Amino acid sequence: MTSAGRPVVFIHGLWLHATSWGPWLELFQTAGYLPLAPGWPGEPDTVEESRSQPDLVAGKGIDDVVGHYAQIIRALDTRPVVIGHSFGGLIAQRLLGEDLAEAAVAVDAAPIKGVIYLPPSALRVASIALRSPANKNKAIALTPEQFRYGFANALPDTEATDLYQRWTIPSPGKPLFEAATANVSRQSPAKVDTANKTRGPLLLTAGGHDHTVPAAITRSTRKLYHKSPAVTDLREFNDRGHSLTIDHGWREIADEALSWLSQRLS
Repeated sequence: MTSAGRPVVFIHGLWLHATSWGPWLELFQTAGYLPLAPGWPGEPDTVEESRSQPDLVAGKGIDDVVGHYAQIIRALDTRPVVIGHSFGGLIAQRLLGEDLAEAAVAVDAAPIKGVIYLPPSALRVASIALRSPANKNKAIALTPEQFRYGFANALPDTEATDLYQRWTIPSPGKPLFEAATANVSRQSPAKVDTANKTRGPLLLTAGGHDHTVPAAITRSTRKLYHKSPAVTDLREFNDRGHSLTIDHGWREIADEALSWLSQRLS
């Protein structure tokens, strides 16, 4: 199957609204795909509604999000490509490992079960929710300073401010708690079937300046797939931070994803 008519499901991560994928949708549509970017379960249609009604997403965990996107995928005529950023990248890997997707691109994906070492910057970002057990069942918003550190540290201040105002929303704290306890939980929802031999190809990307998901996490994730002969590729963007899907350089990442898909799904 060529790109013509192939669906692509985009999955955002914590603290960004689904509409932040807008430029990607246009690019992939121009390339012949059928793109869609559904929000997380309970997420309103707009940034403004999401900010005014944070309780709609509170308490949602990884399994809730996976189940939500699995239901959307099963309603499609054919298995899609899934492209996820941050926690969306973890969700994309779950869907691929469960044979619900034809291929997956995980952009600076949150750590899956089995990733042991978390660099200090990743712990600092996660602590936004983890500092209080009560946050597990709440929706947590970022301050401008937290967004600057976790997402926009590689950007000018003016662009960081603009992206914060345009795209950030409160997000459930529960996925961060689930990821934090993944390696001591036998039934962790952050567990991915990395040994699946028949799954489609996977592209992992890493940003060299990413504070939220440092490149060391992505490299560790890549090693967890060593038991599977299925394709797992890694691309590193040494000068990019966690905002790489929404900032002025988004096209570089999107073009790499398109190029990789044309090679792996031809």
